[in-house]
Amino acid sequence: MRLAIAFCGVCLAFSALAGDPAREQAYADAIQQQPAIGEAIWLQTGEGGRFLALFVDAEKSANEQVVIILHDADGHPDQQPLIRELRTVLPRHRWASLAIQLPLREAGAALEDYYPLVGEADARIQAAIDHAIKIGAKQIAMVGYGIGAAMAAARLSRNPANVVAFAAISLPVPDSSQAGVQTLSFVKNINLPLLDVYAEADWPDVTETAAKRRVAGKENPVYRQIRIDGDDHAYRQNYPLLVKRVYSWLATTIMENQQ
Repeated sequence: MRLAIAFCGVCLAFSALAGDPAREQAYADAIQQQPAIGEAIWLQTGEGGRFLALFVDAEKSANEQVVIILHDADGHPDQQPLIRELRTVLPRHRWASLAIQLPLREAGAALEDYYPLVGEADARIQAAIDHAIKIGAKQIAMVGYGIGAAMAAARLSRNPANVVAFAAISLPVPDSSQAGVQTLSFVKNINLPLLDVYAEADWPDVTETAAKRRVAGKENPVYRQIRIDGDDHAYRQNYPLLVKRVYSWLATTIMENQQ
């Protein structure tokens, strides 16, 4: 596997509560020992944090469209089946993919332990956007999954600069007072095209809040919600269908907004 080191500076401050660099490195080592699917690169935040990302060139374009992919809690940028499917299939449909490693907590950490890492994730998202622009991206989209979707929503509600669309997969609405996971407020404030996809048997804080998310997004004329029937949060049954929904929506949304 080719290993290119890219450094992207950012000026954003992030949470003092850091993740688990040792777990991130273990994932990075395992990923780089596997046969190449794309290119492993290292990005860096303005605070000096270095993290792995996996880049796949678009097959039918000059990488002018780049999608940044954010994995779920306790995951990594080549997590199977969904993240790998997204990052390898979207490039067949004109979108180069940049799947990034989000901050992790220790093994066995509860979901709520990830909430304070939103600030650290924000710095990584900025580094990914900077890198996409550096390689010539004219349009940047985001696809987030689970906690990755919540982290993307937090970012885009505050700063949507340089992002043209956001697909949120299994976007949770935690019962928490922590500022970083006020999902309904984030959805209400996002004016970008927003695809809200969830599974029929998803996490309770996804399925039970679907109607609330629709209400939060009602002022956004380009908000759409889709339920994937016959599957749960892992999407092991219908992940090809889910990925098709994402690239079809991106193609339609970008085309309509260019007219």
